[in-house]
Amino acid sequence: MDPVDIAGRFEDEKPGRVLTGPIALALTAATLAISLLALWQVFRPLAQGSKYYLIFFLAGVLPLVFLVYPADLRPPRRLRELFAGRASSASAPDATGSGGFRPTGSGPSRVDWLLAAAALAGCLYPVLPIALAGGGGGYDAFLDRQGLLVGMDVAMGSVLLFLLLEGCRRTTGWILPAVCLLFLGYGYYGGLLPQTWAVAHAGLDFGQLVDAFYNSDSGFYGTPLDVAATYIVLFTIYGAVLDLSGAGRFFVNLSAAAFRRSRTAAGRTAVASGFLLGTVSGSGAATTVSIGAVTWPILRRAGYPAERAGGMLAAAGVGAILSPPTLGAAAFIIAEYLGVSYLQVLGWAVVPTVLYYLGIVLSVEIDARRSGVRAASLAAGPAWRLLARSGYHFASLFAIVGLLAVGLSATRAVVLATVLAIVLSFLDRSHRLTPARLVAALSNGVRGVLAVTVVCAAAGVITATTTKTGLGPQAAALLVGAASAVSSEPAVVLALTALLAAVALSLLGLAVPVTASFVIGWVIIGPALLDLGVSAPAAAMFVFYFAVLSEVSPPTALAAVAAAAVTGGRLVPTMWHTLRYALPAYLIPLAFVITPTGLGLLGIGGPRRILVAAVVTALGVAVLAVAAGGWLPGVGAAGAPERVIGGAAGLTLLWLQPVPVAIGAVLAGVMAVGVFIRRGSAGPSGGTRAGSPA
Repeated sequence: MDPVDIAGRFEDEKPGRVLTGPIALALTAATLAISLLALWQVFRPLAQGSKYYLIFFLAGVLPLVFLVYPADLRPPRRLRELFAGRASSASAPDATGSGGFRPTGSGPSRVDWLLAAAALAGCLYPVLPIALAGGGGGYDAFLDRQGLLVGMDVAMGSVLLFLLLEGCRRTTGWILPAVCLLFLGYGYYGGLLPQTWAVAHAGLDFGQLVDAFYNSDSGFYGTPLDVAATYIVLFTIYGAVLDLSGAGRFFVNLSAAAFRRSRTAAGRTAVASGFLLGTVSGSGAATTVSIGAVTWPILRRAGYPAERAGGMLAAAGVGAILSPPTLGAAAFIIAEYLGVSYLQVLGWAVVPTVLYYLGIVLSVEIDARRSGVRAASLAAGPAWRLLARSGYHFASLFAIVGLLAVGLSATRAVVLATVLAIVLSFLDRSHRLTPARLVAALSNGVRGVLAVTVVCAAAGVITATTTKTGLGPQAAALLVGAASAVSSEPAVVLALTALLAAVALSLLGLAVPVTASFVIGWVIIGPALLDLGVSAPAAAMFVFYFAVLSEVSPPTALAAVAAAAVTGGRLVPTMWHTLRYALPAYLIPLAFVITPTGLGLLGIGGPRRILVAAVVTALGVAVLAVAAGGWLPGVGAAGAPERVIGGAAGLTLLWLQPVPVAIGAVLAGVMAVGVFIRRGSAGPSGGTRAGSPA
């Protein structure tokens, strides 16, 4: 099966139509115009301000959603199977993918065209230069009516609200629109709740809600949409340019060449490819499928079971979203919410990224020794030769970081890096970006951001409702109150609150896309962490990590499902192996939230704090890898007692305080001694063979 089709089946965003003929040409022209507008805005911002630009950006994107994504009003696949009397097979998803969506060649229907026209009207109404039924009158007149919307304003705002929810349903499924409607219902009916309830509020009428959505800075045109229209679209264009210039294939080939003489070359190649391909793809599922299509045959020849290989591929793919220099879309929202540069956000992610991949690499090494992995021959020449020939693909990545370091904005940095990537593409005759290929890259970049844009605009329903009703502080008080009911010790309250927040974010991420999960988590859970003294960077990165980890969290675990589709492995074991490989990503955010020393993991607090936090946490990650894998490299198999002690040691080390660190180090030593004793008692010939499971 085509890897693109597999990726589409397991994305947060569902695949759209494959358009042909005049409609395809019109789509290309529209996406090209949007990309040029986004590029123009970087260097020549519209005089009326960013919201004015967002109105035109959304007016270009939302109509395309109805033309690109089919309605497909059939019930979700699981419900269809239930009524048909058939059991769902988790390990064999149907050919239509999640929710029955798949790319189709059929063109837009009349209803699609009608909705596209309505979307264009609803988006452009705020800038309508003529008076219409007491409304209209131009952009300034619309802003002057904030809080005093007339009937026409409310009607057009209601139309846009409906269309955004329908756009979300078409692109991401039913859950996010349902969540938005839940918040809408809370805003409208919350005044009927008993006023003794913590979440009760005075109540808002429908006109007030539409005003908050349509004519405020926290609604449709709030920070999430601003980020999508100024950062994400430019980075998706950059990724499309890199992809068409051959960078993706180069990264995989370089990974294979770097480890071709190693016994664990196959596993290391998969992990390194996932990290490098994250610069091209901002999706865990897409990166998983991309590296799986190339490295699964190598992993199979090396003797990796399908489920273990799938777990490795999924963990490596999701790690790409957590890794500099691009990170995921929510990272740009962090920069906007906290009012910091994107370079600072990248700096916060460096140490956690190193520790995350350290955990995966250690697990790869342990699996190779425990499972008897063979050395697989990789068809790759020397790495230095490949670097000499195609190493220029790294230049634009380094350029982004360098330009950020000298004070350039992230938007200008990525545009200049894109230009550099285009110029450098002419060094490879087969991948040079001719005018036709450049238009394709610009079009693909905008098409890749359609669903994200709709999600970000719809997230305005959540943020605006939360702001108008004060739900954020109320929910934060409930969360802290639940932790305080267990203990009055501040450290315990913080730890329990962080655990409850992690569980809540993980559950939230199962239902909605990563970007929406972060926005909801920040406005609901973020205040709870801030109220307990957690710094804003730590709280934001905590929410970010757990929003991203929804892609590897059962029972949905989209990246793991995609990996299982590539390898043909059983789904549930693949998910558990993914959890084992991704374990550091679940635990490291807790470390930088529950203790002040943990801020060193974000590069905050000076060299000494950073070094101590990184070294101790690296030891904790290593011990946890041994405990999870059941093997101490260079020694032998770890039995159940040693694994339990090692798990306790790793968790204790993550509490970055002197006493817990000392206890964790002692427990780690006990674990190692236990493994030595077990090896000695087994004798020279009684130990676990390399090819036998421990």
